[in-house]
Amino acid sequence: MKQYLEIGKIVAVQGLKGEVRVEPWCDSGEFLCEFDTLYFDKGKTPVEIIKSRVQKNIVVMKIAGVDTPEQAQNIRNKILYMDRNDVELEEGSYFVQDLIGLDVIDNDSGENYGKLCEVSFTGANDVYHIKGADGTVRLIPAIPDVVIDTDITNGIMKIHVLEGLFDD
Repeated sequence: MKQYLEIGKIVAVQGLKGEVRVEPWCDSGEFLCEFDTLYFDKGKTPVEIIKSRVQKNIVVMKIAGVDTPEQAQNIRNKILYMDRNDVELEEGSYFVQDLIGLDVIDNDSGENYGKLCEVSFTGANDVYHIKGADGTVRLIPAIPDVVIDTDITNGIMKIHVLEGLFDD
């Protein structure tokens, strides 16, 4: 498992005091605002977060040492990373980056449907995209009736295919 996970991207400069606008790559902007330290360079360079706030679907952030629009411009398009040890997930919750690449296996027949390649956030429940060996993509709802077991350590997700779920 990766120790440092992508959490957002600096997309623009905000104002004259060196603040930046960050596109959150996590559940919510509020979650991104919880961090006092984030990282650049895939976790190699710690970044102190002075303050942050959500503004619509963007996070406005003040980073230590970035005090002018020119300095802020120099870090535009950088990816921000979080240390997974800074977050305690609830039971049954996972980082999307840990789900990507799991083998999706039928809990009853043992059939391998392919690899989980993408997660869509629909509001009601997440939707997992499963890419088969032939390149076809199937969608499954991330609900307890379908997802039986998620084993990140062994790289396997076991599912129960509800009637009609994979009908073309």
